[in-house]
Amino acid sequence: MLFGLFGDKTPHTVLNNPISASMQWGDETLTLETGRFAKQSTGSVMATMGQTMVLVTVVAEKTAVEGQDFFPLTVDYQEKFASAGKIPGSRDRREGRSSTAETLIARLIDRPIRPLFPETFKNKVQITATVFSYDKKNSPDILAMIAASAALSISGVPFMGPIGAARVGYDNGKYTLNPAVKTREESEMELVVAGTSQGVLMVESEIAELDEKTTLGAVKFGFEAFQPVIKMIQELKEKAGKAAWDTEEHSPEYKKMQSDYEQFAGEITDALAISEKLTRLNTISEITAKAIARIPELFPETTTAAATLKSWGAEIMDNLTGRIMRGNILDGKPRIDGRDNKTVRPIECEVGILPRAHGSALFTRGETQGLVTLTLGGGTDSLPIENMDGDSEQPFLLNYNFPGFAVGEAKMLKSPGRREIGHGNLAWRAIHPMLPEKSQFDYTIRIVSDILESNGSSSMATVCGATLALMDGGVPMTRPVAGIAMGLIKEGDKYAVLTDILGDEDHLGDMDFKVAGTEKGITSLQMDIKITSITFEIMEKALAQAKDGRMHILGIMTKAIKSPRKELSEFAPQTFVMKIHPDKIREVIGKGGSVIKALTAETNTTIDLEDDGTVKILYSDVGDRDAAIARIKAITAEPEVGQIYPGVVSGMKEFGLFVKIMNGNFESLVHISEITGDRLNTIEDAKLREGDPVFVKYLGVDKRGKTRLSMVGINQKTGEEEKK
Repeated sequence: MLFGLFGDKTPHTVLNNPISASMQWGDETLTLETGRFAKQSTGSVMATMGQTMVLVTVVAEKTAVEGQDFFPLTVDYQEKFASAGKIPGSRDRREGRSSTAETLIARLIDRPIRPLFPETFKNKVQITATVFSYDKKNSPDILAMIAASAALSISGVPFMGPIGAARVGYDNGKYTLNPAVKTREESEMELVVAGTSQGVLMVESEIAELDEKTTLGAVKFGFEAFQPVIKMIQELKEKAGKAAWDTEEHSPEYKKMQSDYEQFAGEITDALAISEKLTRLNTISEITAKAIARIPELFPETTTAAATLKSWGAEIMDNLTGRIMRGNILDGKPRIDGRDNKTVRPIECEVGILPRAHGSALFTRGETQGLVTLTLGGGTDSLPIENMDGDSEQPFLLNYNFPGFAVGEAKMLKSPGRREIGHGNLAWRAIHPMLPEKSQFDYTIRIVSDILESNGSSSMATVCGATLALMDGGVPMTRPVAGIAMGLIKEGDKYAVLTDILGDEDHLGDMDFKVAGTEKGITSLQMDIKITSITFEIMEKALAQAKDGRMHILGIMTKAIKSPRKELSEFAPQTFVMKIHPDKIREVIGKGGSVIKALTAETNTTIDLEDDGTVKILYSDVGDRDAAIARIKAITAEPEVGQIYPGVVSGMKEFGLFVKIMNGNFESLVHISEITGDRLNTIEDAKLREGDPVFVKYLGVDKRGKTRLSMVGINQKTGEEEKK
């Protein structure tokens, strides 16, 4: 029993009725529990593996907004710093907006579950995954995907799951299930796969140039590994599942519109023969408007809202367009732009087109075009990352931008959304394995891909453009990387795999399958399925077809630039490395960074300091470099024994004077006995004050390790040593 707050003495019963299911999964025990946490949500599950715990809640509204023409599914993922015993470093010391990593994991949860809702279901659904405990061994992302599947399965919401998910590593020729966080950097592969009991729905990966057979084997390994998880979720559903919601069917009015709109099939067929994207889309829009204009004639008396009927009309015409396009492809007819299923669109590659950028490239494939730039910087330019694993820095940045004008839309510029972040991350994963080690190329690397036109796979255009820009800028990549997007049209047992898909083929097709890699092997694979699953036979064919396309693109890219340039751009920062004593680092930095801030500003350089005393100076002008070197040497120089230096009295004590020499960079004591050589009763007898100029001789270090200065025998007017 718990009693109410604020003086309420009425007892309140806490109703907990936890139901759980557990299984041994790899080296850990996986537990799913419901009925204990967040009981007012439509469905909630706490997933535990090791000491990592993730709570996922599902809240779904019973009715849809009238006239809504899309499925409003929202997935959020948040990491609580307290889960790892940390306090956030933000100004207000609390979790703020979603980080890039949290956004990517939210997408990871969203992608495999979104296709598993009925077409007619338009109710608002919100999924929230929260990490409440993290052991730094078991990744919360896989747990979040599994818990989301379980929470949906028990919620009663029409969900055609459950799904399972697993992470796969590859070490010494063997696949590993859910490798620990610390071991992933050593693995040749990090692959996340999700799917149902029938097949795979989603793949996300970074791979160290492994071949197609090994990559497909990893997907199969993960698929088989999460089948017991799906069975456990089904068992939990049998114990704790809520009553299933009624699934709506299309209304008689919807079906009447479907039948009536068949008259536009011929016009849609003709429109799909228009190869130019904007002309084709405008033509189809005009046909759709003509169909929607028939609604008053079809339904002179109806209680259904006009907005709903218009929404249905647009959806029916979109489905009609998809049916015709898909049927043409399955019947062996040419695709929208006249290609067969394996041909890559015409490609143009240009490098060095932006004279002041450190590297640049323009990659054009059909009606998709990316302008990619390279900028090189120092260690201070790397991206600081704060998460539950601790603080770190990322020296490779890849930003992807997709403005409205790329697809002929008038849209205001705004900060990147989840799609932009996801596309940028995919390109980052593809390029990252081929970048040089820090010991070989000690720069922060930033790639920016600005999509200028889009009609299919701008993320893969980013991969190709990034490779060209890196090589144009002289970054010593191991090998060039190219990427290609594959599509799928599947009806029953009949299917067609499409190379280099168009935007319409992506929108109206069943699969978005992106493969990036070198001539040696795959570096990244991302797959999203819009149907309930696909077979490994289809995946194998898609991988083989993608390899042919990738090799074709690499051949064209190497005609523009065969290998990284030997020299950096004249506008890129050059590097000079020097060593100082590690004890001098704090003197170069100064209090609150004051010294190094002033130093970099005044010499127009970037200066990075390492704990071992390595100093890296990035400069564009030799004069600036030399000025920085001279300043650092002056700050860190040690006085020579027996040498006389001009100095300033910086402090007075009863036992002597403190004097700063070497531009104030070295301070030591002149003992009262070393001021005049005569006995002084008090320090005041020296007749000196703070700020007075003096000449001193450096005597070295005494037996106690203390440095010593002396004024004895030095002419304080000339600084010359007096003859004895």
